[in-house]
Amino acid sequence: MRCLITGGAGFVGSHLAEELLQGGHEVLIVDDLSTGSIENIEHLRSKAGFRYVIDTVMNRPLLAELVDQCDSIFHLAAAVGVRLIVESPVRTIETNVRATELVLELAAKKRKKVLITSTSEVYGKSEKLPYTEDDDLLIGPPDKGRWSYACSKGIDEFLALAYWREKKLPTVIVRLFNTIGPRQTGHYGMVVPTFIRQALAGEPVTVFGDGTQSRCFGWVGDVVKALTALSEHPDAVGKVFNIGNDEEVTIRELAERVIKITGSRSGIRVIPYDQAYEAGFEDMHRRVPSLERVRKLIGYKPTKTLDQMLEAIVRSQSERQATPARLVPEPTSRLAD
Repeated sequence: MRCLITGGAGFVGSHLAEELLQGGHEVLIVDDLSTGSIENIEHLRSKAGFRYVIDTVMNRPLLAELVDQCDSIFHLAAAVGVRLIVESPVRTIETNVRATELVLELAAKKRKKVLITSTSEVYGKSEKLPYTEDDDLLIGPPDKGRWSYACSKGIDEFLALAYWREKKLPTVIVRLFNTIGPRQTGHYGMVVPTFIRQALAGEPVTVFGDGTQSRCFGWVGDVVKALTALSEHPDAVGKVFNIGNDEEVTIRELAERVIKITGSRSGIRVIPYDQAYEAGFEDMHRRVPSLERVRKLIGYKPTKTLDQMLEAIVRSQSERQATPARLVPEPTSRLAD
């Protein structure tokens, strides 16, 4: 099977490409490198069955050509990271909504199955835990730019399900909870790579808010296996699935664990949200998924504890820092074999 991954040079996308190639599939990637990196897929360039194109998903003629060439689509291209979302709400909304609309429109013409990656952010300020896929969504007010991401991804979900119901386009929606692993960067506010970089450098580990907010962190290897399995399962069509881990940890405790695992002497510096992002910034105090639906369908089960994930990421990041920087070939704007 030939699979198209939009946003395939990103953190999750590059790991998904690896998983699909290992499963014997051909992989075609399109990415504009706005948040992804050519370095993430450099090791895949020599793999049989792998091709990539550096361009925007908004390039309609190109996307139409790519959709025509593939058998199924994994739509990962989106604005990501709290900092980017707060600073660029227009880009967030346009990227998430327009790109998804175009992917679904072109896929429907050729009857190509589409898996849409959504986010745990769509649960908004809901206090009903754990979050289940049929829960009501409680989004914050529109004058808080922070909620533009959640709202835009919610629209993506409505649109994907509408295409399934009205046009019978097979769509699957996956709500990714915090996903971590090698190759993730802290450039756009991702907490784990930021904490690890700070701890390895002996800098203060910066905790935004009061540190009592909690999250559940899933291993990227588990996540991409689930994406692949759900894309292939006929009973996943027309449904929404949470993917991640249900081991909950406060951000303060996460910082303490990172410092311990890295053997760092770093202290913890607490920065109020108003200083970290914007005045009146709102956050979700807890974010815990129910994994029952995906467990029943594909037998999904997290394979690593949080400490095991952190140890693996620390090893990976330490190795990257110890390896001399290599010159990465200039990206191409054409399909590359």
